[in-house]
Amino acid sequence: MGKAFLPKGLLFLASLSVPLVDFSLKLSSPAFNNGGYIPIRYTCDGENISPPLVWKGVPKNTKSLVLIVHDPDAPVGDFTHWVVYEIPPTFKGLPAAVPRTPVVFKVVKQGYNDFGFIGYGGPCPPPWDGAHRYFFELYALDYSPSIPPGATRAEVEKALKGHVLAKAVLMGKYKRQRYFRFAKVW
Repeated sequence: MGKAFLPKGLLFLASLSVPLVDFSLKLSSPAFNNGGYIPIRYTCDGENISPPLVWKGVPKNTKSLVLIVHDPDAPVGDFTHWVVYEIPPTFKGLPAAVPRTPVVFKVVKQGYNDFGFIGYGGPCPPPWDGAHRYFFELYALDYSPSIPPGATRAEVEKALKGHVLAKAVLMGKYKRQRYFRFAKVW
């Protein structure tokens, strides 16, 4: 039996179908390490405020940044916790406790999360469900989409298609600490 191979022409065509994405963009948080546990302060068991985020390596031709935070382990399916868009490429991060308003820092827009309000809604997995993973995904775009404040994740993701120059991911975990305490979701 011979080895499987692609003729050079097909290999070239296959390479064209893979989007060219810059991997120099890095996202981190001074509050938790990638793959580590998110401190209770940034969850529904604590103050339920957004954690501080820092990024570097934004490509030079970036026109705007988008941040989406979601929980793919939620029992109801992939659950959106935060949608932030039209972040200027000059920003180096976001501070802790970003206000839950449609527009922050005069230019940055926020959308609705799956809790039903605008802004950040922290990790809040069901107490019986164990640890969930929370993905903080930062996208560098080659344009600045004109999306009004209060958009949904689906609307923002539609605007991303074909415009992503780079993507960075920070993943944190959380498991409910206080089973019988009422969760603070807003």
